[in-house]
Amino acid sequence: MENYFVIGNIVNTQGIKGEVRVMPAVDDVSRFELLDHIFVDRKGNIKEYEVENVRFHKQFVLLKLKDVDDMTTAETLKGTVVKITEDMAVPCEEDEYYIRDLYDMEVITVEGERLGIITDVIFTGANDVYAVKNEEGKEILIPAIKDCIIKVDIENNTMTVKLLEGLR
Repeated sequence: MENYFVIGNIVNTQGIKGEVRVMPAVDDVSRFELLDHIFVDRKGNIKEYEVENVRFHKQFVLLKLKDVDDMTTAETLKGTVVKITEDMAVPCEEDEYYIRDLYDMEVITVEGERLGIITDVIFTGANDVYAVKNEEGKEILIPAIKDCIIKVDIENNTMTVKLLEGLR
């Protein structure tokens, strides 16, 4: 079974010639230009598409996929997830992490208090936000900024954070 990375979500169509609007889930959208194919996941049903063209509009990546030549066909892709295989991923640099490695990571404060595990990564315009849920089901949202995220230890599956005032 292949390991996939989520790189975006198809949120709409663009024009009448079959382009789709992708809300990217990567830091560097220019990486889309390096792709000659992608995988589209519709509730576990994964289909490979050849990428014919990539362009950018506002916060979206616009993709033209082979055999998606009209708005009606493109419409069928709305709500799907865009993925690539692990071998297609660009290696992380220092202080960068694959989002998939953060899910289920234990989050503790610099004082040693266990806050819970990361259950979701929310993509906002300014910075990502980590949703951390404790054993009682209470959720806390932690912005992915240097003031809050002190250390990410992928090997030990832990994240050390400093909670800023008002985050509780």
